[in-house]
Amino acid sequence: MNEPLPRGSETSLELTHLMQPADANFMGNIHGGIIMKLIDEAAGACAYRFCRTKVVTAAIDRIDFHHPVQVGNLVRLHANVNFTSRTSVEVGVRVEAEDLTTGMVAHTNSAYLVFVALSDSGKPIPVPPLVPETDERKQWFAAAQERRRKRLAEREPAD
Repeated sequence: MNEPLPRGSETSLELTHLMQPADANFMGNIHGGIIMKLIDEAAGACAYRFCRTKVVTAAIDRIDFHHPVQVGNLVRLHANVNFTSRTSVEVGVRVEAEDLTTGMVAHTNSAYLVFVALSDSGKPIPVPPLVPETDERKQWFAAAQERRRKRLAEREPAD
């Protein structure tokens, strides 16, 4: 079947990356900036796939580092579109690191990123609406609405 999937039909994406010595500091821990780059790549690919148009990172809410990632770990990034507004999408990313020797998996990071869809001329354009269909996705949608409300409130000028 060589037919494209419709815009807005793909809401999830998983990327994996084997961590190499060049990604690490002198202690063998992967640099936080490498993990942040992978988070942005996974979220951006998820948003692009959902919108089927170019997207740019507009915001990253917060990234917490729960466990270090080591050289040789297989990092899995689970990205999901949580919410859409008129021209933007929020993507949540969960990062897990698997020790390939033991099979142990640790949740290392989570982050929420906002992307704006762009036309070929670089102007914001409408994104497909997201219709959450499971209870879990409805919870993600509601939580994302609240994060959006807080982000917008923080942008308001102080009196």
